[in-house]
Amino acid sequence: MKSNLKNELDKVINDLTNLSDTIFDNPELGDQEYESMKLLTDYLTSHQFKVEKGIVGRDTAFKATYSSGKPGPQIAYLAEYDALPGVGHGCGHNLIGTMSVGAGVVLSKVIDEIGGTVYVFGTPAEETNGAKVPMSEQGVFDGIDAAMILHPSDTSQVSGESLAMDAIQFEYHGKTAHAAAAPEKGINALDGVLQLFNGINALRQHVKSDVRIHGVIPDGGQAANVVPDKAVAQFYVRANNRPYLNEVVEKVKHIAEGAALMTGATLNISNYELSYDDMTTNQVLSDLFTANLKETSRLPVYGAKESYGSIDMGNVSQVVPAIHPYIGLNKEGLIAHTKEFANQTITEDGHLALYEGALSLAKTGYDLLTNEEAVQAMKEEFNKNKEEVNV
Repeated sequence: MKSNLKNELDKVINDLTNLSDTIFDNPELGDQEYESMKLLTDYLTSHQFKVEKGIVGRDTAFKATYSSGKPGPQIAYLAEYDALPGVGHGCGHNLIGTMSVGAGVVLSKVIDEIGGTVYVFGTPAEETNGAKVPMSEQGVFDGIDAAMILHPSDTSQVSGESLAMDAIQFEYHGKTAHAAAAPEKGINALDGVLQLFNGINALRQHVKSDVRIHGVIPDGGQAANVVPDKAVAQFYVRANNRPYLNEVVEKVKHIAEGAALMTGATLNISNYELSYDDMTTNQVLSDLFTANLKETSRLPVYGAKESYGSIDMGNVSQVVPAIHPYIGLNKEGLIAHTKEFANQTITEDGHLALYEGALSLAKTGYDLLTNEEAVQAMKEEFNKNKEEVNV
């Protein structure tokens, strides 16, 4: 029956290609993906999926379900479809969304006989304020046995790791004064921000090598002859895992508080974007997918690349066995978040990646639905990892 998956994909691949290209032609920013969501959910509905829109309070998030009515594993494919400002689909989310929808539709054609349930989750705003975070926190993935997403890249790579990340804003408030005539009357909020940067720079040599701290000053005052009474710094703070990131963030906050004391400014600390947890790849699930991708794809599959970025799929991987591998667009050295990358998604190579990616995802879902031992091993690995983190 596994061989039937290819036949089912062949029936719908033209639809999927048109979906991907249409989303490409009409890029929408995070939490504004109304037309992209409609395209994907309408297509899922046409294949007898039950669709719930607007889940976790996000208008463009959705949950689509196809149940066999028989017991069996619960398999989830995650779809992204947000674009980048000025670039469009320079991260290939038009492919991600359609690969997941395609895998879900294809797998749904065989589960009536073998049992289980297939889900497609629409997860908006990965580039900015990822919906997978509240989904993970609010129990959307409760009962799911495996969650998969496949990301386009220059080459194909197995699922690896990502850094945990907090997005922190430091807002200093002082007192205006004439910077030349009466500087002693002012409290310089910008000095607080500058001391924060200096303190963080001193911290860098006393943290582990995986830590990344980088920031900007979106507000540093309005005029050189006025002591700034407000200044704002925004930082991403990243580390290999959540427990150590929490330690580093506390140190950064203490530095910020010290900067306020030094300058006489007051300080407000907040998170300006959602926090991402580190990606923990489930190796059992990853091995199943990699074997299917190698069997399906004409391109080589390389080992996991070293990553210093952060993804909201990391939050999913903390609550359910998950993978986030990459499928190649047959253009080595291609840089994400560029128009060149976006344009590659609608070439013949991009369309072939869509086909091979959807089929590999569907095959992996089938493996789980028909291999109870693999599901058990996957769950045991997940539970063991959670115990080690909590020690």
